[in-house]
Amino acid sequence: MRMIYRLCWVVAYIVNVRLVHPRNLCDAIAEVHKVSSDADVIRSMASEAFHFCMFVEDIPRFVADIIKQEMLRGGGNAVIHDYSTSPDDGGVESVDVFLVGSFVQVNNMVIQLVSRSGVLAVVGLKIRSVLQVTERAGSSFYCCGKYRLELGKKTFIMGILNVTADSFSGDGLLADEQNVSFKEHTVGSSGEGRCVVDKDLLIDIACRKAEQMVACGADVIDVGGESTRPGFTVVDEREELDRVLGVVERLVKTLNVPISVDTSKSFVAENVLKAGAHIINDVNGLIRDPKICELAVTYGAGVIAMHNPDEPLQGDIFSCITKSLRKSVDAALKSGLKPENIALDPGIGFGKTLEQNLEVMRRLDELKCLGYPILLGTSRKSMIGKVLDLPVNERVEGTAATVALGIAKGVDFIRVHDVKEMYRVTKMSDAIIRNI
Repeated sequence: MRMIYRLCWVVAYIVNVRLVHPRNLCDAIAEVHKVSSDADVIRSMASEAFHFCMFVEDIPRFVADIIKQEMLRGGGNAVIHDYSTSPDDGGVESVDVFLVGSFVQVNNMVIQLVSRSGVLAVVGLKIRSVLQVTERAGSSFYCCGKYRLELGKKTFIMGILNVTADSFSGDGLLADEQNVSFKEHTVGSSGEGRCVVDKDLLIDIACRKAEQMVACGADVIDVGGESTRPGFTVVDEREELDRVLGVVERLVKTLNVPISVDTSKSFVAENVLKAGAHIINDVNGLIRDPKICELAVTYGAGVIAMHNPDEPLQGDIFSCITKSLRKSVDAALKSGLKPENIALDPGIGFGKTLEQNLEVMRRLDELKCLGYPILLGTSRKSMIGKVLDLPVNERVEGTAATVALGIAKGVDFIRVHDVKEMYRVTKMSDAIIRNI
């Protein structure tokens, strides 16, 4: 009889087993706090609960050996990549190491590295900077001119304002597709025979469009005077400036949001910053024209550095992307820019195949290890058109899917054409992800 009773109790009793996936150490602390109020227990358990799978790439072999030794000693694990490179100039053999362990195991290994000297300490500090990203709690900011945008509270929407003739999306204000009746006139002796649009009318139309985007929820306006679509026509720096300068001058006076200019030319950057622009959005990652960083320092502006490779990506694309973006960050910091002035963009659609673009979308959260706000620009792009087999003017739903996924993966800014629709997607996503 007792045996039957026990069996019935086991059958009737509901055992609820669930998995927890903390995204960072703060999440892990919150989970442990649900069952304990002891600060020491919370910190200890959270440090064990939050795990890393981490690559440390291009380090000397002896450093990799010590990392593996310390990880094994602390109860974690590590494997040294089975390939290595030995430079022809007699340099030190370089390898990658893949390690797995809890926060506390990795942190203890880092303490051992940092306590030593030379390259061991340098590598240890690099790993520590990634650990610190997972520990951050409270507010941080992206600073651009007079604006300080608080990160983590919401996703910021950057509205695209193309003052171009050949934008891939067909929204360029100089394009025939816009069906705008500009009054044309002939330029004088400096540009004999060249017809241009009535600048005042163009500025009025551009500013009305920007005002509409802000009314629909845009937090930043990004003004561009040169298309960067595949096969785009290069625009002379003076013509590019001629397209955007008047628009920027008007917008900084009439709108109470940061004004960004999408340019890779320091000549254009200098003049729009003088006019009051707050951000330079460089699709060349601040590498090809280093003067842009110096100008941003001078004017207290923010910068956005995008990944835009010169050659097709080979191997692990996130290794390529993070290395390249770290070079952009180093260039910005060496010029005197502060960390809070820097944001990064993985460059969806730039130098990447469809498969690579989709992989970037799947792995967006890996960019958070860089420690800088991430901008995602997928709006109406060919990746969406290829997947859905739709023309550029029918990609709003595909864009919405990428925006929602990007927010779930931790991006801080989205750059979009369809502000009204993406504001709604963003607000709903933020309510779920950021608990707003």
